[in-house]
Amino acid sequence: MSETGTSMVSENEARARALVEAHNATVTGAAMPVGVLTPLSAPGDPTAGELVVRGTVLGARYVAEHPGDFSGRAVRLFLENDQRTADVEHMSRSAAGGMAKLVALDGVSAVVGQWHLRTSPVVADLAERWGVPTFIENGHNTITHGRRNLFRTYFSIADRAPMMAEFAARQGWRRIAVIAADTVFGQMLADTVGEALRDAIPDLELYREDFAQDGVTDLREQLARATEFGPDLLVNAGVVRTNYLIVEAAAETGLLPKVPMMACFPFPMRSQDYWNFAGQAGIGVMWPATRYSPTWSGLTPTGRWFVDTYHKEFGSYPPDNALNSFTDVVILAQAAALAGSHERAQLRNALESGSFRTWRGQVRFTDDHHQPPEFVLMHYQEVGHTLDEAVIVWPEAAVTGEFRHPSVQS
Repeated sequence: MSETGTSMVSENEARARALVEAHNATVTGAAMPVGVLTPLSAPGDPTAGELVVRGTVLGARYVAEHPGDFSGRAVRLFLENDQRTADVEHMSRSAAGGMAKLVALDGVSAVVGQWHLRTSPVVADLAERWGVPTFIENGHNTITHGRRNLFRTYFSIADRAPMMAEFAARQGWRRIAVIAADTVFGQMLADTVGEALRDAIPDLELYREDFAQDGVTDLREQLARATEFGPDLLVNAGVVRTNYLIVEAAAETGLLPKVPMMACFPFPMRSQDYWNFAGQAGIGVMWPATRYSPTWSGLTPTGRWFVDTYHKEFGSYPPDNALNSFTDVVILAQAAALAGSHERAQLRNALESGSFRTWRGQVRFTDDHHQPPEFVLMHYQEVGHTLDEAVIVWPEAAVTGEFRHPSVQS
């Protein structure tokens, strides 16, 4: 439940606030104030928001533990649940209220943590209007375009779609079912992936079923129709809880694990949750992801610190939304050191002109302020596999294991 009136704070929000408060108790008032605007209650994705907070807290801790790399600077975090009033008004209005509080009342130098495509456009507009450097790490195709104060280190839907389509074409799949939520994210996914599939597969037969995200509790009718179509591949473009509703319904109709499933965003990276919810039906899933795993040789010392510290603190390996928010805080602290100030305009200018050390090497922001990492198509070959046991099946140059059809595994 969201924190409105007498409503209870969600467990995710309570844990996130405890992390932020514990960190802030270690820094002085002179620290750079960074806002964290992220979902911590329904109808948003509070699990994602909590993971974002974990990353920002570890980013701030990394800055504190490596003062020589940041000219002795520190980071203080200000946390806002961007779904705080979403049970009484639209998600985007709730996010706008959170952004206003961070900027006008808390006086933050920058903002990180945006996750949902339904909230990020209004937050982006406000960041431009108020001149606040803001990192938005979701898949929106054009969120940073034409905006000076918006930055991203993650890959967009448009980045990932051709890779997904190329792999489908290589496998010889031509009858493809796409099941999509009617949210901004779900529709952008379905539209962009559909276009990429048409470009890659000349004789494509595409079945698409859209459904209303809000309030839906059963997708068996939609998946029954998709099963009747007889696809070679199921593309899951659900969001938050409905990605698992798609899995559940497809298992009931017999579509899964008869055919492979390709997820459109990396929710399978949360391996414990994934197997708890998907079970046997989730075998063989593929998903686009940052080329990263806990044992990846490409990790810099910064990345190794993050992975090891996260595992020690939380008992699991970090998914990429935690990795992204960690990266954003570390970049902001470097930019403040470069500028000699955390005043907003100087911070933005430093972000545009500097080169920044991250978990994957140096990052510079070009004209569109979008510097994605290398991304790959990952694949769980067996039930219960962890992120570190997943293999890369595409692109060809990065492959670490073969694709195993789930019907064979089952």
